[in-house]
Amino acid sequence: MANKRDYYEVLGVSKDATEDELKKAYRKLAKKYHPDANPDNKKEAEAKFKEVNEAYETLSDPQKRKMYDQFGADGPQGFNGFGGGAGPFGGGNYYSYTSSGFDGFSDFGDLGDIFSSFFGGSARTSSRQQRGPRKGADLNLNMEISFEEAFLGVEKQIVITRPETCEICHGTGAKPGTSVTKCPICNGTGTVKQVQNTILGQMQTTRTCTNCHGTGEVIKEVCENCKGKGTVRKQPKIKVKIPAGIDDNQTVVLRGEGEPGEKGGPHGDLYITVRIKRSSIYSRQGTTVMCEVPITITQATLGANLKIPMVDGSSEIFTIPEGTQTGTKFTIREKGFKTLNSNSRGNFVFTVIVQTPKRLSKEQRELLEKLSMTMNEQPPIKKKGIFG
Repeated sequence: MANKRDYYEVLGVSKDATEDELKKAYRKLAKKYHPDANPDNKKEAEAKFKEVNEAYETLSDPQKRKMYDQFGADGPQGFNGFGGGAGPFGGGNYYSYTSSGFDGFSDFGDLGDIFSSFFGGSARTSSRQQRGPRKGADLNLNMEISFEEAFLGVEKQIVITRPETCEICHGTGAKPGTSVTKCPICNGTGTVKQVQNTILGQMQTTRTCTNCHGTGEVIKEVCENCKGKGTVRKQPKIKVKIPAGIDDNQTVVLRGEGEPGEKGGPHGDLYITVRIKRSSIYSRQGTTVMCEVPITITQATLGANLKIPMVDGSSEIFTIPEGTQTGTKFTIREKGFKTLNSNSRGNFVFTVIVQTPKRLSKEQRELLEKLSMTMNEQPPIKKKGIFG
């Protein structure tokens, strides 16, 4: 994975390429490297063809393209114990992105027709792919978490609605005790050929079988539980681990938690986009936590030991020097957000804001009046030089 070429380079497009530009580049390269078009160099062509397919499959999907631009082909994996071996999700349901590979021309709409006309016979390949194992659809949802939860990481339980494999017929759609049979109209091919006489001679066309709807199979007695669909709608509860350091609008991917596949194909994935609530105390710049800390005039003048509240609920004692001006920034190192895929942390930067008291006691006023007598009424205005 680490040695993969850049997907944009593979397709020969810029990183801001439009959807049309991606499709145009893909069509051109797919025709060029299709194994049927390279009988003398089939092995190398197949490798190139697979690489082009993988690049387009990723970049043509807005969500996958966004994650690829952010993390590359390998994706963010293995941080904070969420990746790697079998965890609570069972070996791989973690915040990551992995290219799912090419799944045939049927995934690219009219591109199958292009190869059908260019090479001939590809319509049969598309039909076989349609009747073969297919990955289930991906699911998408948003999740809102607090600033503190993003800082510390959190485990959430969500309820989603999705179709699941029927427990009665085990996904076949047929009534228990019966079986799915081969379509007698198309003989299991899913397509029907027609020969028409024209002024140019006989023309042979192929269409989808209307009896089996292209599946090549028919169900004589449907399962009463799923009504022949092979799936039923359920609302399972799923635990989601949000890693410490996740940023707003980033996505957690749970592998295999999408819709079930067809004909024994793998389940789809669940994409959870994280939204982080604004904090009334803190803000964020990358991995740096920003905060404003109010101080008194005397603390600013004489210096003081300040108790600074950290995002995790702890506090740090920080000494500011005498004569500190309002707006001065101070840094507490490695107390910011954790960096994903790393053990490093950002910093905590706080800005002191000197507060002028609006109400004074009699004693405080007298003391300030005595102090004012020892100081100038107004500090002199400094002249700016040529360079500011």
